[in-house]
Amino acid sequence: MKTQLCDHADEAVAGIEDGSTVLVGGFGMAGMPVDLIDALIRQGAKDLTVVSNNAGNGDTGLAALLAKGRVRKVICSFPRQADSWAFDELYRAGRIELEVVPQGNLAERMRAAGAGIGAFFCPTGVGTLLTEGKETREIDGRTYVLEYPIRGDVALIGAHRADRMGNLVYRKTARNFGPVMATAATTVIAQVREIVETGEIDPETVVTPGIYVDRVVKEAATA
Repeated sequence: MKTQLCDHADEAVAGIEDGSTVLVGGFGMAGMPVDLIDALIRQGAKDLTVVSNNAGNGDTGLAALLAKGRVRKVICSFPRQADSWAFDELYRAGRIELEVVPQGNLAERMRAAGAGIGAFFCPTGVGTLLTEGKETREIDGRTYVLEYPIRGDVALIGAHRADRMGNLVYRKTARNFGPVMATAATTVIAQVREIVETGEIDPETVVTPGIYVDRVVKEAATA
């Protein structure tokens, strides 16, 4: 299916349904698709399960979505830090569910979804509360825990540049979770700094091929 080039972030997030699992790229604010998240707030989808590395920073981006009460559950590796007050308040009040997943496991569970892997055994977290009740297996004298893929209905990711076919390149650490999220979701929406003509991106530098990307929107200019 041809990648849709959207004129505005509101157009890009149209159709996201209540109860969706939404994968949100970003490591802190690096690579966070703020325009798409703001548009999702305006769009109004609720009872969302959000999968992200952390649970929001300050009052913008993912934190703003949480503060609006639109998120039912967060799956992340780093829920609390100095400026995660939006999540902290909701969690202490029992208004949001949390599943903590070690960072490497989080990335691999999404990668597994994109690769069509049914489940995998991993040593991370064995013997802690994070793996309580999960199946374990002894392999070569080491204990591993069975982990299942994380699939998204939608992925919201930030990239540096896209061409008109939806091929994406990222800028340095803003790359983080975007590539695996783009393979793990049914609908992938990318916010980019720049959209160029097809052929202007060297194929050898493409990180996320356009076949994975459903919609692209250029981020709003800032003063």
